Amino acid sequence: MRAVVQRVKEAKVEVRGEVVGSIDKGLLVFLGVGREDSEEDLSYMVDKLLHLRIFEDEQGKMNKSLLDINGKILIVSQFTLFGDCRKGRRPSFADAAPPDKAEGLYEECISRLRASGVSVATGKFREMMDVYLVNDGPVTILLDSKKLF
Repeated sequence: MRAVVQRVKEAKVEVRGEVVGSIDKGLLVFLGVGREDSEEDLSYMVDKLLHLRIFEDEQGKMNKSLLDINGKILIVSQFTLFGDCRKGRRPSFADAAPPDKAEGLYEECISRLRASGVSVATGKFREMMDVYLVNDGPVTILLDSKKLF
């Protein structure tokens, strides 16, 4: 699994002009599911999202997690995170999971985040979405469950 994680003051997702998910302070997560992803990748990603210390403490250091600040999370499915642009000019998405597998792991990620007590908003799987955010910092982190970066 891959994620682009942005610390936000607020974020929202619209589908055809209708807001389908919105949060105030927390994380906007673009989540991509890979063809080879498994339960182990899902567990890694959920744990990392909940405990990643990218919120400032009283001394201004990134030392607090989403759980520590009682933040919210907006999670948006994005298969293009598996786009491979190393050859040619058009990305190959051969490493992205097929839709059925991707949707299952995406939904399970949402369920586990909610089970942790975090307020979770979402986009809509397999829909064209408009995503709006106020990036706080800006702080943007890349995560890969295979630890490729």
